[in-house]
Amino acid sequence: MWAILGIIAIIATVINLSLFAAGKDYKLAMAMALSFTALTICADYSYVSRWVEVEDWAAISDVVPGMARALWLLTIVSILLNIAPIFLERRRKNS
Repeated sequence: MWAILGIIAIIATVINLSLFAAGKDYKLAMAMALSFTALTICADYSYVSRWVEVEDWAAISDVVPGMARALWLLTIVSILLNIAPIFLERRRKNS
């Protein structure tokens, strides 16, 4: 489930940037992309919590450290890409 939500978040981010480049209203796409990013993190957390419930410590110790770094990186990139149009729009207005 987390992979599907992540793909939807990426697609929404691309739509957000495309709408901004076309000069159209991009704010709904931005909100959707950030929402799907949050849902991806929640789904991933739920996935890992199942491993805790069944006490699959090998899976947790193998996957979680790398997954944590990847989630941090991808979340930061998602936030920066999705709010970039706001800063670019302000920059255009001030120029």
